[in-house]
Amino acid sequence: MNDVCVCGFLPLCRSRRGKMFSEGKSFLKGVMLGSIFCALITMLGHVKIGFENRMHHHEHHHLQAPNKEDTLRISEDERVLLSKSFRVYCIILVKPEDMSLWAAVKDSWTKHCDKAEFFSSENVEVFESINMETKDMWLMMRKAYRYVFDKYKDQYNWFFLAYPTTFAIIENLKYFLLKKDPSQPFYLGHTIKSGDLEYVSVEGGIVLSMESMKRLNSLLRNPEECPKQRELIWKIAEDMQLGVCLKYAGVFAENAEDADGKDMFNTKSIRLFIKEAMTYYPNQVVEGCCSDMAVTFNGLTPNQMHVMMYGVYRLRAFGHVFNDSLVFLPPSGSDND
Repeated sequence: MNDVCVCGFLPLCRSRRGKMFSEGKSFLKGVMLGSIFCALITMLGHVKIGFENRMHHHEHHHLQAPNKEDTLRISEDERVLLSKSFRVYCIILVKPEDMSLWAAVKDSWTKHCDKAEFFSSENVEVFESINMETKDMWLMMRKAYRYVFDKYKDQYNWFFLAYPTTFAIIENLKYFLLKKDPSQPFYLGHTIKSGDLEYVSVEGGIVLSMESMKRLNSLLRNPEECPKQRELIWKIAEDMQLGVCLKYAGVFAENAEDADGKDMFNTKSIRLFIKEAMTYYPNQVVEGCCSDMAVTFNGLTPNQMHVMMYGVYRLRAFGHVFNDSLVFLPPSGSDND
């Protein structure tokens, strides 16, 4: 360009200089705009990540059972009051093909619920049950929750749902819930993570507080927020669908653990846990198996149900005394053990 200017072509020189200045100005303007855009994206990204971290922190808690030493400090009168204040309603979803399991569950652990009712897919003459008129487990679950809430919302503060393959120790459940407030949205059991969703597995049993029942039943009346047919969105398991609806209502899955971090709601049987412990912890089979305060085990046969009843409620080792600080009294008129 200097050659051109020296030769006297000043108009051309000015033109080229103007063009370069204009292009440079556009370039700088683009860099500035790009920098601002990147800064905004980064800032929004941090906001989003921060929100997601807060959501993840809130979604999943490892809830632990109360410390036994704390319960020893409770006065006798308070213990009696506490034992009477916990009212657990048990929901068992059954089908006619579950007949032998149905009989075992009815004759075993459900006697320890404050009230237990069976919800069946169709009328069964042999056992008393509430007919849900569907074999779809998600529809059965929805109908059962609505029925129970409408009929018993003023009588019970905790609601436990299980399949007939599950064995539950209700006293351990009540002990775990000792310091939990049923007016808060608790939804707990054995949690499973699937993508962004964390939900409670029905195989280990599902516990809802009264507040969770209120929120769920509000959603169940609105098919747009909690669809009746799983195929309308995607076909997923009933416990996962329940988790989707509860998360929509601000109720997040909580994993129940003892003081050692062991699960209290188990999706397998004791036999499988012991087999695994013998493989991985051969020197600590009992300690490595499962929690001393376990609430549920799953995958039991009718015979195993009765064996569990004997082991949990009948068998005692002479000279080995359990001084429980809190005794949960059986329901009035109950024939439990």
